[in-house]
Amino acid sequence: MDKYLFEATVHNTDGVEGTAFVEGEVGLSVTTSHPLDDSSGTNPEELFGLAMTTCLNATIESLLSARGMDNKSKVTAKVQLRREASGVGYYFQVYLFASIEGLDLEKAETLVRSAEKRCPVSKLTQGSETIEIQTVPYDG
Repeated sequence: MDKYLFEATVHNTDGVEGTAFVEGEVGLSVTTSHPLDDSSGTNPEELFGLAMTTCLNATIESLLSARGMDNKSKVTAKVQLRREASGVGYYFQVYLFASIEGLDLEKAETLVRSAEKRCPVSKLTQGSETIEIQTVPYDG
């Protein structure tokens, strides 16, 4: 096995109605709930959105830093749970909106596309027909 920089072991034995947790003394533990009811807790849609926005924005920040820039950046995700056209099964439709303060849209778009190719979470989803990334003006 290749040498790795970090490893997390995550457990879920309850699906969307219980608890999921990260192993370790200070590991994260979250209550999970079904996205279609009002129970407290989080769900795969929200967790995926958090993972995607955090990783993509961190990659944008890294590329900005490598260029000697300290512009602020922001990534917003809208993650929708949709039913398959066949009526059997579900999928996520994901819309990501990335913005970089102080850059015109063309320059920001170039940097966002570069980040998309480097972001570890984006690498997992490259080629997906249900994920769209759009560069938009920075609104703070």
